[in-house]
Amino acid sequence: MLLSQGRLRQTIFASIFISTLTGSFLLFRADVFEKLPVPKQLKTEASPPPKPTPLYKPAPELRPDITDNFPRAAKANSSSELPGIPPWNKPPQPHIQEKTPLFIGFTRNWRLLQQVVVSYITAGWPPEDIYVVDNSGAMHSNQKGLLTLQNPFYLNYKRLTTLLEVNVLTTPTLLTFAQLQNFFTFTALEKEWEHYFWAHMDSPAVSDEEYEEEGQPYQSLYMRAINVMRQTMQPDYGLLAARWFAYDRLTLVRTQAYVDVGGWDTLIPFYMTDCDMHERLWMKNFTIEDAKAGLIYDVASGIDDLEVFYRRNPESTKREEKVKSPPVEPPAPVVRSDGRNSPEYHELLKKLDEMQRAKNEDKAGRNTWQSAQQGGQGEPFYRDGAGFEQGISMTMNFGRDVFEAKWGRGPCDLRKAGLHEDDAWRVIPGWEKEEVQQKAKEDRERERKKAESRALEDVSHT
Repeated sequence: MLLSQGRLRQTIFASIFISTLTGSFLLFRADVFEKLPVPKQLKTEASPPPKPTPLYKPAPELRPDITDNFPRAAKANSSSELPGIPPWNKPPQPHIQEKTPLFIGFTRNWRLLQQVVVSYITAGWPPEDIYVVDNSGAMHSNQKGLLTLQNPFYLNYKRLTTLLEVNVLTTPTLLTFAQLQNFFTFTALEKEWEHYFWAHMDSPAVSDEEYEEEGQPYQSLYMRAINVMRQTMQPDYGLLAARWFAYDRLTLVRTQAYVDVGGWDTLIPFYMTDCDMHERLWMKNFTIEDAKAGLIYDVASGIDDLEVFYRRNPESTKREEKVKSPPVEPPAPVVRSDGRNSPEYHELLKKLDEMQRAKNEDKAGRNTWQSAQQGGQGEPFYRDGAGFEQGISMTMNFGRDVFEAKWGRGPCDLRKAGLHEDDAWRVIPGWEKEEVQQKAKEDRERERKKAESRALEDVSHT
């Protein structure tokens, strides 16, 4: 049925009114809802990101525990229980007139230290003249027996001083190589030693038992080294700084020469500090000369039983044979005693030569012995072995940078390049490069023109 025109207008008006009223109501409600407080449980706040936790490097591969390489000394209670020094290598008694101190610096690896100490004792060096410098950085921990064998910084203080009867000096903190060398010189000054020797702890020494100088009797490594020292003590010998035996595996130092050049540069902690020191000595016209005293090896491992260095004492066997009563039963076979230049001696040399060759051919590097131990956790002054090695490596690289900044070049031949003592820290880095030389020339020309221009201005103003 069709709506009348009046009724249609009423219906349209009613629809518009209801729509308007509904919209107004919804707007009103929205406004009210916005103003109403939101319950706490409905509030949503962004949660903070999780706090980062340390991420760790893979655990290092475990190495087997080391064992002490002098079993007889480990069982001994006094020096009399150790083998005798080979008679042909015994030091003179009484002691010679000259003072003959030998420094051996130690930071880590007890097996190698013990090996080199035993080697020098059995090569004739008087134990009372040997000074092991405990540079472990563990202060008095080794002296008090607080470190254990697996700790890289462990040394057996009691065995060194009581059984082997050598001296042990302790540095107040961990020293770099350059600082340790200055410690040697400082100690020599304190004790008024005009000369001193120092040796690397990874370089065992053996007397050359085949050596006989024409018309002279056999001499041990110690006595041959002392003869070299006596030569340098002659008043007319000249400006000597050092004598090198097998490069510097054993070095004789004239104390005052090192003082005169200001000692080792401690800003160059490890590598290149020797180059810096020796070049400065040569720049001041000091000499460094090669010498021979015996056989000195460069190794990265220790012989498992150091008793081979003692070579047995033939006198003790003979003494036992003299007091032996006539046997009732057939005597037990007598163990053949070692002698000078014996097959056992050559076996020792062969072993040391193999160890030296293995070090030089090791693809992992020549100084793997420095990080061979991983123990010591929980002991005084403990350091993570891998971290310590990394820190030392970073310090070495820093030293190379310092050397290059000091002399403006990286290679060691400073004098050959035309440098002099007073050039330290004064030369432009990379001064040998053609582009650096050209730039310097241009800079000088520019400065010359500026100076001329200023001079002309001054004249015009007057």
